[in-house]
Amino acid sequence: MSGVGQSLPHESAEGHATGRASFIDDIPRRQDELLVGLVTSPVACARLVRVESTAARAIPGVIAILTAQDIPGATHFGPLVQDEPILALDTVRYIGQPVAIIAAESATALQAARAMVQLEFDTIAPPVLSIEEAIAANRFLTEPHVIARGNVEAALAKAPIVRRGVFQCLGQEHLYFETQAAVAMPGDDGQIQLHVSTQGPSETQHVVAETLGKPLNHVICTTRRLGGGFGGKETQANLTAACAALVTQHTGRAARLVYERGEDMRNTGKRHPFRVEWEAGVDASGRIQGLRVLLFSDGGAYTDLSPSVMDRAMLHIDNAYFLEHVYIEGRVCETHHAPATAFRGFGGPQGIATMETIVQELTLALREIPNAPRHALALQQQNLYGRGERNSTPYGQIVAENHLPEIMSMLVQESDFDTRFDAIEAHNRTDSRWLRGMAVSPVKFGISFVATFMNQANAQVLVYPDGSVQVSTGGTEMGQGLNTKIRQLVSGVFGIDPAAIAMMATSTDKNHNTSPTAASASTDLNGAAAVQAATTVRDRLARWALQQWAPGTDAPTSRVSFAHGLLFDHEYPERRIPFADACAAARFARVDLGARGFYATPGLHFDRSTGRGAPFLYYTQGAAVAEVCIDRFTGMVRVPRVDLRIDIGQSINPGIDRGQIIGGFVQGLGWVTTECLMYDPNGAVLTDSFCTYKVPLASDVPPHFSCHFHETDGPAHTVARSKAVGEPPLMLAVSVFSAVRHALGCVSPAAAQRLCLPATPEEVLRALSLAHVPFSHDDAMRWQHSASIWQGTSA
Repeated sequence: MSGVGQSLPHESAEGHATGRASFIDDIPRRQDELLVGLVTSPVACARLVRVESTAARAIPGVIAILTAQDIPGATHFGPLVQDEPILALDTVRYIGQPVAIIAAESATALQAARAMVQLEFDTIAPPVLSIEEAIAANRFLTEPHVIARGNVEAALAKAPIVRRGVFQCLGQEHLYFETQAAVAMPGDDGQIQLHVSTQGPSETQHVVAETLGKPLNHVICTTRRLGGGFGGKETQANLTAACAALVTQHTGRAARLVYERGEDMRNTGKRHPFRVEWEAGVDASGRIQGLRVLLFSDGGAYTDLSPSVMDRAMLHIDNAYFLEHVYIEGRVCETHHAPATAFRGFGGPQGIATMETIVQELTLALREIPNAPRHALALQQQNLYGRGERNSTPYGQIVAENHLPEIMSMLVQESDFDTRFDAIEAHNRTDSRWLRGMAVSPVKFGISFVATFMNQANAQVLVYPDGSVQVSTGGTEMGQGLNTKIRQLVSGVFGIDPAAIAMMATSTDKNHNTSPTAASASTDLNGAAAVQAATTVRDRLARWALQQWAPGTDAPTSRVSFAHGLLFDHEYPERRIPFADACAAARFARVDLGARGFYATPGLHFDRSTGRGAPFLYYTQGAAVAEVCIDRFTGMVRVPRVDLRIDIGQSINPGIDRGQIIGGFVQGLGWVTTECLMYDPNGAVLTDSFCTYKVPLASDVPPHFSCHFHETDGPAHTVARSKAVGEPPLMLAVSVFSAVRHALGCVSPAAAQRLCLPATPEEVLRALSLAHVPFSHDDAMRWQHSASIWQGTSA
């Protein structure tokens, strides 16, 4: 009867399909409720001289207009550095930055007031809108951070082949279904009750309490479910909640702030763009001798999570490969864009895409040498992490339980890689219209928050006399199936039907001081805490049952088994009692049927100052083979076939895991091929709707999509021996970008070297148009990607 290992439906599947699942804007409106909207900056870099709101305040139905001077507590917030203002004080630093809050009785009054508020600015300087401009102006949010091993200078000096390059990948819009949303309500004794679409209720609670000047116990943050998050609601939901709460505190009335779609896309942070400068040496066999990498990310106007994203990118530069001599340096640039933030993968995609690009560039260099590896697969297999040797990362962690070699070997065989690769290269020598490419990309992704203190969770399990169970955790359900998996885990502890277990809304008055639902670790953390709490209750029930069957016995509670809705003594099987009956009787016997569990991930440590440690509990590993077909006339990229294999240990719910793998891959497919953010010359987002920002459709899913679980025992130290599955599949889509580079490399190495990520049709055509122009690593025009597309010019 236990649900562990079964493909049970998502606990909200029916609600999602029928529309009955409730989200923030579905919460019934209170009679006293106000609608809230923000007045935002139309300029990216200026001194704020005046906010004129007299005429707006006179509009009937307008109840309040708040500016920074109306904030009673902390005026700034931020998860690492409190440098971002709730409302602009004396300067604005990106288009869309909130300047004032309007609260009104109706949407009509709100919109009229927005139009009447006048903002007066003095220009400070032209905005800095690219990484290159920030580097030239010496504008950085962080100091350089280094992870290094060996002697890179000596290794590069000895390497027979050395190549240098620059790789650039752009950002990505989260495009969750539910926009940023919050409802604030006044409570007793000055408390504020919040309903927020947030991945981190505790962090939202902290920001709101500090903004209002209240103690934490006066702010209660509740989240039943999110309509998607992908990292975009890890920190950036806090601003929405704080603005709604300010209105409630100021007026004593409920307040609702829900972004419109365009507003959300224009004003919120995205995935970090990266510029990577690299130098690598390789020998004739394909063994990498040394690697030096300098990473620059666009953090936007304020710090947000950018240093942590950069750290994870640096920790994943190695991807699946042993690097004996390596130097990795990272720095976050300050620009006049909305603060970039967490996004599925959290820097890992940028690091892994960088390494796979370097591998392909080295493959192109080796083609000039007789008998050297002629495609990237040979070089990848030559440099894969091993077992017992060549298995330590640049930061000193051992890659334990390494399954990469057999995953790659099995995948190559399953996909018929060699035969298809030869056929594709032969095709490209004869077909003048269609260009084809093929590549394999392995992925090794570390699971845990790099900040050690965040690897903790608590849960509450309550068992009722009828045998039904309530479970509360600090994790938030955003469609990924977290609650379904926890329900299955708890059902396994009690041996009851998962339908008897209700997952409760996440709330800071039940589960406090929790980490955000992020880093792919939420089942590991919250699931382990829930199992611990359930086990405590189970042991109490077992002890009570033993006393009923054999009064005075000191037999261990392990003698009592919980299965098929029964408690029974496995040494005397005739001793048995239904679970519900046991719960009812135990309650009358004054047995505590509730418990709190707490889990802290063991064995983690990372010293950022030295770049050494073991920041991850384990690695999720996998690989994907992708084939692409490119129209040379239009640059359009199609993906006819993908084969992937991934190790996720013992799956708690294979159906949900498969959905996460396919969904994550397709989201990654969008990042590497179609999702191109565009800005005008002043820094305003142009791709602010589904019409202008192209996400993958159902028709873009590869017609042949083979998804295999690589069967392993799973880590002994994780809950149910499972592995995380949320983020790693997205990075497998780097195989598609590599396949595009392979296709372009068949035309000319220069074409592949000039390709930026994403490989949009415009970008592919630009690379092809320069295929026979001598390539220079100092060609600055290559990096004006988004601006040249917007201006309609050729790079």
